[in-house]
Amino acid sequence: MSGFNFDVITLFPKAFELINNLGVITRALDKNLIDVNLHDLREYGEGSYRQVDDKPYGGGAGMVLKPEPIYKVYESIIKSPKSKTLLMTPQGKVLKQKDLARWSTLDQIIIICGQYEGFDERIRCLADEEISIGDYVLSGGEIPAITIINGLTRLLPGTLGDPDSLADESHNSSLLEYPQYTRPLTFKDMKVPDILVSGNHEEIKSWRRKKSFERTLERRSDLISNENYKKSPQSKRIIKESNQFMKFRIGNEFDVYPDW
Repeated sequence: MSGFNFDVITLFPKAFELINNLGVITRALDKNLIDVNLHDLREYGEGSYRQVDDKPYGGGAGMVLKPEPIYKVYESIIKSPKSKTLLMTPQGKVLKQKDLARWSTLDQIIIICGQYEGFDERIRCLADEEISIGDYVLSGGEIPAITIINGLTRLLPGTLGDPDSLADESHNSSLLEYPQYTRPLTFKDMKVPDILVSGNHEEIKSWRRKKSFERTLERRSDLISNENYKKSPQSKRIIKESNQFMKFRIGNEFDVYPDW
């Protein structure tokens, strides 16, 4: 194996043609930083019709992916010692940035894409982790798989032109990214904040930290609801700079810190 290997088990390999037009992934492929190996589940189907699905026991709507073809293709994949298998399913845990960071230290990710009304329960034991990209249902696991390939690839060394661009991104530190501006200075009567053109890098850094915190409070307060983060000196200082108190939702209750 060379570079980072993605092995994807899918009934619709053509869905992954999209990655050839996604800048980050395309560059990584061109530079041999990653390999994306698509394993067509239909080729491992049973009988002359290459059957990969069947009606569910007990009745019900739709079709269910059979276990035999999935096991056949899975067992045919050469696995790295530093490998994990992910099963794409709405029942899985919701994908977080920290998961991508954790997997970026591996050599290989095997992704099993669900399809139709689901898959035979007996394939779950193949997976190290079951992953969802949100609390909704898609027609298959291909789009979630592309999401993982994209998100993980951009974390690999040599993929991005400027690796420092990863540092301040949303979700890297449990905070959303601060507001960004570029030219022109004024657009439709909306002006770039004076601080960003002041040239004072320390004040700009402080402003960005405060705005990042404020934006997270407003839009995703759940991201900073853990006790250690709430009570850190940096958090308290930013709250005071923002001249406001905070409410953190914890379960069904609120903790309020009016003295911060």
